[in-house]
Amino acid sequence: MKTRTPISIYIATTIGLTIMAFEMFASDSGYFSSPFFWALILIAVILLMIMNSIGDMIENESFSRLSEEEKKQYLAEKSVPYYQKLWNSAFKKQSVTEEKDILIDHGFDGITELDNSLPKWWIGLFWFGCIFCVVYLMAFSFTDYAHPEAEYTKETKTMLASIAEYEKTAPQINLETAKYSADNIVEGQELFKTNCVTCHGDAGKGGIGPNLTDTHWINIKEKSLFKNVFWMLENGSPNNPTMRPFIKEGTITGRDAEKIAAYIYHINQETAPITPAQGGAAPQGEVAKWENGNN
Repeated sequence: MKTRTPISIYIATTIGLTIMAFEMFASDSGYFSSPFFWALILIAVILLMIMNSIGDMIENESFSRLSEEEKKQYLAEKSVPYYQKLWNSAFKKQSVTEEKDILIDHGFDGITELDNSLPKWWIGLFWFGCIFCVVYLMAFSFTDYAHPEAEYTKETKTMLASIAEYEKTAPQINLETAKYSADNIVEGQELFKTNCVTCHGDAGKGGIGPNLTDTHWINIKEKSLFKNVFWMLENGSPNNPTMRPFIKEGTITGRDAEKIAAYIYHINQETAPITPAQGGAAPQGEVAKWENGNN
């Protein structure tokens, strides 16, 4: 008669497998606050307790049928803590007599083999790995779990939602409060591609609109290049209706304009101009003599 695995092991294993399943199949990590999750755990624990009670009844009935010697042996084995048994089974060393009982009847050149049982911890890990593989494959096949594209999309939506929420409460950027920052250049380049490249060409080399990389400007409304670009984005060009007042129309926000202005300042002041020989548009307007740097 073998001793039984403690109920605490079954409960811990069940809770662990339930959490693993929810991690894979649940749409978010808020399941810990879900009544359904805790109800499922409670039902599983109750069922395990019922099974354990039935096991106790069967164990008592089987115990009563043992001889006195078998009862002493069973009680001695049961008195050993469960984890101690696992340790002993993992590093058990048989005596010479025990080795004779489990010796397999074949050998070669004096080398023989013992029919040892696998340790319980090894068997437990094996079945856990099998269950994990099945659950993982099911989750991967029928949910978005472990799909990089889905995770990226989810994180992007969360980020954009937080940005939109911030924009609602953050003070709006205007001509007076706009400030140049090199950190805005990369985002400004993307906004430029979306809103400005149709007229001003790639990298601001010009097309329908003027070349933004040279020293000539048609509209000079501010003393600094950065502020002048922001003014144009806010008010549009008085000389060309194609250059619309993007901010006033609501096409972009003041914060977007601040980033676009940072990018245009960068390609005009910090990189070499794109000349007509390099595919840039010919200069238009007058030579601008900017003051106050990028402020």
